Amino acid sequence: MIQSMSLGQVAPAKLNLTKPIEQSTPAELTQSFGQYLQTALDGVSAQEKNVHKMNDQFLVGKVDVTQVLLAAEQAQLSLQFTSQVRNKVVEAYQEIMRMQI
Repeated sequence: MIQSMSLGQVAPAKLNLTKPIEQSTPAELTQSFGQYLQTALDGVSAQEKNVHKMNDQFLVGKVDVTQVLLAAEQAQLSLQFTSQVRNKVVEAYQEIMRMQI
């Protein structure tokens, strides 16, 4: 029997800027970007914890194996995406550091 299943979606983090970007200082923008990254990392961490919780429920017999596999795959994709974003940020930083003024 196929049961409908609801996977939690990661909602995009919203930047909480009270001023327009043109009027914001670089420190404020850096802090907002840092908050955005922290929210994204917290979401990935929550997905990893959910996989462990579902794995425990599977061992007890409360959850179907397909639900565990779907949650694990979703968490793995989120982690890979986060790693790629990190790599691109590091690459952009290195490119900026190589620029001559």
